[in-house]
Amino acid sequence: MNKVITGNEAAAYGALLSRPAVVCAYPITPQSRVVELMAEFHSQGLLKGKFINVESEMDAIGYVIGASSGGVRVFTATGSQGLAWMHEGLHWAAGARLPIVMVNVNRPIAAPWNLTSDQSDSLSQRDTGWMQFYCENNQEVIDTVIQTYRVSESIGLPAMVCLDGVYLSYVAESTEIPDQAMVDRYLPPYEPDFPAGKVTANRYKLWDKSAPEPDSYSTDEFFESRYVLHKLQSQCLDAVLRANDEYKEIFGRAYLPVEEYKADDADVVVVCSGSAVGTCRHVINILREQGHKVGLVKLKMFRPFPKELVRKALAGRKKVAVIERDMIPGQGGVFCQEIKWALSAEQRAVPVYGFVSGLGGHDITAKLVEKAILFTLQEEPPEQDVIWLGLPEKRESDEYDKRSIKIY
Repeated sequence: MNKVITGNEAAAYGALLSRPAVVCAYPITPQSRVVELMAEFHSQGLLKGKFINVESEMDAIGYVIGASSGGVRVFTATGSQGLAWMHEGLHWAAGARLPIVMVNVNRPIAAPWNLTSDQSDSLSQRDTGWMQFYCENNQEVIDTVIQTYRVSESIGLPAMVCLDGVYLSYVAESTEIPDQAMVDRYLPPYEPDFPAGKVTANRYKLWDKSAPEPDSYSTDEFFESRYVLHKLQSQCLDAVLRANDEYKEIFGRAYLPVEEYKADDADVVVVCSGSAVGTCRHVINILREQGHKVGLVKLKMFRPFPKELVRKALAGRKKVAVIERDMIPGQGGVFCQEIKWALSAEQRAVPVYGFVSGLGGHDITAKLVEKAILFTLQEEPPEQDVIWLGLPEKRESDEYDKRSIKIY
């Protein structure tokens, strides 16, 4: 069935089709429609599980942690300040190996207040142990939510499905809503190995039969737990690729963790993630027609970082341009820093140009993308970690600004 729906509605349909037993989320702009639609599904009898009203995002993450600990499929959603408020619970969910699926509608973290789009909210949670996936369009949103349940439950880790606020959350696109029977074939009921009658007061994962009686304060247990968490992260990529292949067999659609577009012979590639990927595709097509050997690498999976796939996609390039909607104050873009780390093991380093753009909801236009690519083609690698792309020019530059690079 095809419907014209927003990204928020696509996220809600993806959750509905996955048949969660417990849904608990708190509304926050620009995510609120996800929660509202899940409530409508529940009132209409379409959502068979429980829909829980809570008073905050901290309550929401705590509720789904408790429900997931009891061995049922759960769903929640948030964004921006709401995700920040969940921070403590995010660490707990990953440490307890709970396969919680959360939709995060990307919005800037205050201050100043902003209700639009950038990816700093989810990227600031990159060290919590959650898998993170970033979507290009609404079709990818609904499909990724369903796939993520398959991945999370197969490996025992929580995951965020991220979509850009406003540019996806509020924009309506023609989207195919999968048939429920086909989803059920792909995603069977969640049945963890639950040891009935063997729940103990200190056990953080109720269905783990193999674990010894835990000592909540044991340093050895904590150390070993982090070792296991690290090993699980290294296994995530195989689980993602397997789930993606199986999804393609049934639905005919697939989304690689790292996707190359017209990059086979490209000397210069652009790396991008989220809704701006479509704009980058358009610009690559234009520049290709003009004879420029440029290509695109779409980074869908950010955590765990698929470093081997990134190295393979960027190996042998003359230059790499990273365009992203986030930044680390005083350091630069998060994606850029991760890519530099991934490439650091290469004997021949590839120059990486880090463009920060679209902060606070500014549009990453085709014109800006073209300027970034042409700058990369024509200029030597800058010493600065940040190239400001599309920064509003409001005042006379001070001495520091004269040493920075800004492309208007």
